[in-house]
Order: sequence, then C-alpha cells, then structure tokens
Amino acid sequence: MKYQIEKVKDCRKEVQPLIEKHWAEIALNQDAIKLNPDWDMYNKLESLGMLYAYTAREGDKLVGYFTVVATKGLHYADHVFASCDIIYILPEYRKGRAGLGLIKHVEEDLKSKNISSLTINTKCHSPFDSLLEHLEFQLTERLYSKYIGD
Repeated sequence: MKYQIEKVKDCRKEVQPLIEKHWAEIALNQDAIKLNPDWDMYNKLESLGMLYAYTAREGDKLVGYFTVVATKGLHYADHVFASCDIIYILPEYRKGRAGLGLIKHVEEDLKSKNISSLTINTKCHSPFDSLLEHLEFQLTERLYSKYIGD
C-alpha cells in the first residue's frame, strides 16, 4: 500500500466515486442534505496551506483518503491543530492495514509540519474507533447532530 499527500485538483475525479460511496454509507438526513463538495474551497484552503489531502493506493488504485484542515488554535495561538475533514477506506480494504497505515502516515507528516494535535471525528458505528484507540487517540468529546432545516 502506498500513502502520500496529493493535490485535491489532481485526484478530484478519482476521489468522487469514493466520496459518493462514503456519503451513502454514513451521511445523516440524505433526503434533505445532498452531497455537493465545495471543490473551490478545498482548493483555496489547500493553496493557503491549511488543507492536506492524503491518499491510500494499492498500485494506482485509490482505496482511501484522509483530508485535514490545519489552523492555529483560537485558544492556543502558539499551536496549530489539524482536524479531520473526512476519512474513508473502501470496505474491501478495511480488514487489512490500509486504515492503520494511512493514519500513521498522516500523523508522521503532520508532525514534520510542527502541527501539535490531530483530531478525528467518527460516527458511533465507525470502524475506526478500535483502530484509533489502538493508536492511542483519546476520546475527548461527543458530537450531537440535529437537522433543523425546512
């Protein structure tokens, strides 16, 4: 498995089918909130050095991705914090070490960029929970969501 950082504009077409599978698998309120990535914002954040897009590939085949947004902490101005935007591994690669390798690669790369902390949000039924615990991530908050649109 090969892990690397890639430019969003270079892998967008290849990522799109995986994003659609991911959305179908986990998104809440799918009847009201349709998938519509803001590719312009991804590109803008990337150009500002605030977004990093990592990929997992078996040969040339894209099997997973992990994007993070990195910003100075509003309460801790001396530190840069990376927050997971999205993480996904194709189901047929979840039993192997693809997720482990991708997360470890991201951690190492962010450390080299002097980023202090990495936060990954997961769904309650996420396959990543036990993996994150194994990698010594700490459960720090619960996230509640409610659709309040029309």
